[in-house]
Amino acid sequence: MLNNTKTFLADLWVLTKPFWWSEERWAARGLLAVIVALNLGLVYVNVLINQWNNDFYNTLQQMDKDGFFHQLLRFSGLAAAYIVIAVYQLYLNQMLQIRWRRWLTGRYLADWIGARVYYRLQLTDRGTDNPDQRIADDLAGFCDRTLNLTLGFLSSLVTLLSFISILWTLSGTMSFTLNGAHIDIPGYMVWVALAYSLGGTLLIHFIGRPLIGLNFNQQKFEANFRFSLVRFRENAEAIALYAGEAAETRRLMHGFGDVVSNWWAIMKRQKTLMWFRSGYNQVALIFPFLVAAPRYFSKSIQLGGLMQTASAFGQVQDALSWFVNAYTQIAEWKATVDRLIGFRNASHRAQEEAQSGAGVAAASAESVEVVARDVRIDLPQGQPLLAPLNLVLKPGESVLVTGPSGAGKSTMFRAFAGIWPFGQGTVFMPRGARVLFLPQKPYLTIGSLREQLCYPATVGKVDDDEQRSVLEQCGLGHLAHRLDEEQHWAQQLSGGEQQRVAFARALVQKPDWLFMDEATSALDEASESQLYRLLGSKLPRLTVISIGHRSSLGQFHQRRLAIRSDENGVRRLISGIDQTLPGGHATEDFAQ
Repeated sequence: MLNNTKTFLADLWVLTKPFWWSEERWAARGLLAVIVALNLGLVYVNVLINQWNNDFYNTLQQMDKDGFFHQLLRFSGLAAAYIVIAVYQLYLNQMLQIRWRRWLTGRYLADWIGARVYYRLQLTDRGTDNPDQRIADDLAGFCDRTLNLTLGFLSSLVTLLSFISILWTLSGTMSFTLNGAHIDIPGYMVWVALAYSLGGTLLIHFIGRPLIGLNFNQQKFEANFRFSLVRFRENAEAIALYAGEAAETRRLMHGFGDVVSNWWAIMKRQKTLMWFRSGYNQVALIFPFLVAAPRYFSKSIQLGGLMQTASAFGQVQDALSWFVNAYTQIAEWKATVDRLIGFRNASHRAQEEAQSGAGVAAASAESVEVVARDVRIDLPQGQPLLAPLNLVLKPGESVLVTGPSGAGKSTMFRAFAGIWPFGQGTVFMPRGARVLFLPQKPYLTIGSLREQLCYPATVGKVDDDEQRSVLEQCGLGHLAHRLDEEQHWAQQLSGGEQQRVAFARALVQKPDWLFMDEATSALDEASESQLYRLLGSKLPRLTVISIGHRSSLGQFHQRRLAIRSDENGVRRLISGIDQTLPGGHATEDFAQ
């Protein structure tokens, strides 16, 4: 248990420290100092209210009418001060929370997106589930619970220190005889409160400890279910065409079953916890009167003293019981910290791998050619996918890459793009060259149509007339008047229209090198021919490298490369292959 606590505190420090030593540290520390001061102010007002209890109930006991109204006026002032301090303490606390969350979100997004960590994690680290949920939900929960639990603990500590001396003085000395020995216990109510709270804390920890793991799993299952619903929505048309509603319902309900079964486990554990905590808190209401009653009935204290003693005992007991009352939040907090530290560590591992140069490296060179030098492409599990190759692509030429499905054509393009982390070798791109990769399924953002044409650059570099002209030329004239319309275009447009948008994107951005991975697979041959001819006429200096299966693509390319297996079953990239040869084999011109 001690080792687990040390590990948790170390993880917590790793997550917490960066913000408080960041460029926002002075504003954050200033806000925190004000919030702590307000917390201390609340404790001080509680001390004054405790003293007021004595005076007020003594006034009632003495039938002092004028004193009664004076004490009500005094209480009004204390209550007003408490309300003002509490309101601003909450307001500034929330202000600090959102500043902290904003900073953490920026940092985690940078770590996740930078060095293409998001892509590496998707390929290699299956243990890092639902990064979107960790950034969106876990960071918010972390900031909220870290501040509230820390400030709550500080408030309880100051309350304990403030009221324990009051309770010590009020409780006096308990004297009794045991086996003929006279025993005096000074400040006996302090020891009673300590024993009561310590016993409750140990029991609550024993009962509630399983909640930490259960809350961790609940967050995971909820995120998985939410992600499944998003996937269902994004693939609605394909599911409808397959008539897959029943299968999807079964899959979704199976995922929701994990949510429900884990929730039942949480319910049962929290029910047990609630039995104990409710009984503990209810007994705490009457317990101080029971302990202090002998002094009251012996007339050692007046009614006001009894009420002040009970109030002070309650404050001390509440402070000592902070762990008991906050246990559920602590369990959720621990689960959140575990998820965030796991995500952080996985992101940093991926960054280190990227910086170490593991995998196929992408580099810039003064050459005007694209050069692949000793490039070997592997699968994520380490098996070789493509034999080592050396390849030179010259500017202005057009190259068609063919091969059977699953041979590694798309993976080779990923390596040329510098995003494939498995293998070795280097791909050199001309320094300063504008390179654009068009995947088979174009990525369309949720935004305006002009944003789709300019992506990933910002809008404004191309005038509207040119964008409308490009849309017309690409067979999207019916969209030319919708440049400023914001839509979920991936759901609005057919597969063929989306690929036409990708060609329009290339014409707008005018790259020097264009890599296309079956970028016309959803188009008919006539449309495919029209778009390839359009590229040739509008961008005469463009170098095009295409992946495709159709024989009709051959007329638009000067050079052919094919991925084939040699006599040993090793996949190789072959240059100058004659597609009509039986089996597609050739022994000449291996690109190696």
